[in-house]
Amino acid sequence: MRKTFKYKLYRSKRTRRLHRQISIGGAIHNHCIALHRRYYRLYKKSLSCFTLNTHLATLKKLPKYAWWKQLGSQAIQNIAARIDQGYKAFFAHVKARKAGTIARRVGPPTFRKVRNAKSFTLSQAGWKLLEGNRLKIGSTIYRYAKSREIDGTIKTVTIKRDPLGDLYVYFSCLLDAQPPKVKAMTGHSAGFDFGLTTYLTGSDGTAFQAPQPLKQSLNALAQANRRVSSTKKGSRHRTQALRHLARVHKRIANQRQAFHWELAHTLCAAYDVIALEMLSLSGMKALWGRKVSDLGFATFVETLHYVASTTGTIVQHIGKWFPSTKRCSACGWLNQAITLRDRVWTCADCGITHQRDVNAAVNIFREGASSHGGHPVRLALASVDG
Repeated sequence: MRKTFKYKLYRSKRTRRLHRQISIGGAIHNHCIALHRRYYRLYKKSLSCFTLNTHLATLKKLPKYAWWKQLGSQAIQNIAARIDQGYKAFFAHVKARKAGTIARRVGPPTFRKVRNAKSFTLSQAGWKLLEGNRLKIGSTIYRYAKSREIDGTIKTVTIKRDPLGDLYVYFSCLLDAQPPKVKAMTGHSAGFDFGLTTYLTGSDGTAFQAPQPLKQSLNALAQANRRVSSTKKGSRHRTQALRHLARVHKRIANQRQAFHWELAHTLCAAYDVIALEMLSLSGMKALWGRKVSDLGFATFVETLHYVASTTGTIVQHIGKWFPSTKRCSACGWLNQAITLRDRVWTCADCGITHQRDVNAAVNIFREGASSHGGHPVRLALASVDG
């Protein structure tokens, strides 16, 4: 089992060395891409990772490329390995597309701007974890905000840079197999229906609203973008404006992430079993675009699964084509004429009036309970009189 611990590095003059190393990694990445393309153009076959690493080690001995030595050898090897994986994935997808098994298009690794380089990774050598909150990379010692202890065996250490220029250290750790979590049972289970008006609607009548941080910050984003467009490219004012824009985007992302974590912990503390529907996000984005991205359904589901694994909560998913909205939760009749505008509808068979989201949540709960290895849940037990 792998787990990653993230900490923010304190800003100091010595962190300039890390910024320089990240930029060197971006330059080496572009050089490796150029070598791959040239090798394929000459020999019509891929350049192996071993051959590329041997060539890079030879280049570092030349005066022209001596500045590459500022970046650790294992970090350079990691760059070559990632590019090799990218080309293997590209050729595998090309082969699959020719066979007709995959429809989506995957491109090969490409050049990138050096100033947009984001990280470098070290594995066994080039770093040492010291006592307290100190980390030694190369010959320099850095301090980080140690908010929690590191568990397991550290396998890799990654230094990342965000658009604001802040540096973070990621410890990828290997943990021993943990026994399944035993949760104190609450006796409550529920199904939940995702929505655009109400973020989550539960089969027990609970509802959760999303803050929509992007919508709330549209004016701030527009002002920050106008500030960028009014500056001259390459100027100091443009750099400051771009950082301000990145700061607004970072605040939006942090607000959304905080909401996801808080809601996930709330649900896992209140329910033993949670049933969700699988969403067709591509179709939803085609209809509602920005709002779907602002709500972040997929990210929330990933967060919920992680929190559930730490608390012992069971999360179930039903198929995306299950007619949770069309089916009457009392008698099972399917309303084929229902549209997105119909928030309340009456069953033509039994005459019960349903609130759209609550009815869907009840159907999701019943379907999830039936597929959890137990007996099918009867319709009468899940009926809701809207």
